Amino acid sequence: MPEPLETSDQEMGAASHLETLVRTHRDHLARIARAEGLGPEDALDAVQDAFEIYLERTTEASPPSVDDARRVLATITRNAARNARRLHAHARPHVSEPALLEALPGPTDDTETLLARSQEHARLRGCVATLARIRRAVVTLRLLEGVPGDEVARTLGLSPANVAVLLHRAKHELAACMAARV
Repeated sequence: MPEPLETSDQEMGAASHLETLVRTHRDHLARIARAEGLGPEDALDAVQDAFEIYLERTTEASPPSVDDARRVLATITRNAARNARRLHAHARPHVSEPALLEALPGPTDDTETLLARSQEHARLRGCVATLARIRRAVVTLRLLEGVPGDEVARTLGLSPANVAVLLHRAKHELAACMAARV
């Protein structure tokens, strides 16, 4: 029988806070990334990276206010976009002036779709974090990193059949968690 999902009130509060931030600031953050010279997909990656970094670094009991979070997320997004542009050789000067940012067109439908997927991904990552340690390791290696089942079994010191069972149970837990967070 699968182990029950154990989610603390603090984790649920953090997930709710993150969902609020995503809904409130995603368009603004996407415009910042686009202003830094990224296309829609790269802009989505920069915004998603910003939310993941924000989530990793804000483990306090009381999350920062929405306005403080907006400033932090904007800075992280801008830096992620600049780093991505440097890494991918996107030639475009930095744009830091607020007036220039506001003059940019809003996100396209493609960006909206990508941002919706990003929000879904953030919810999924929150659900993965609620899994038991061994199931989280199996899901991370097998599904998120694409490591073959036999290699996952060797890495974790388990049998391939055990990895398959753990993955099957973890998928059911993730499905239940995602349905509960809708």
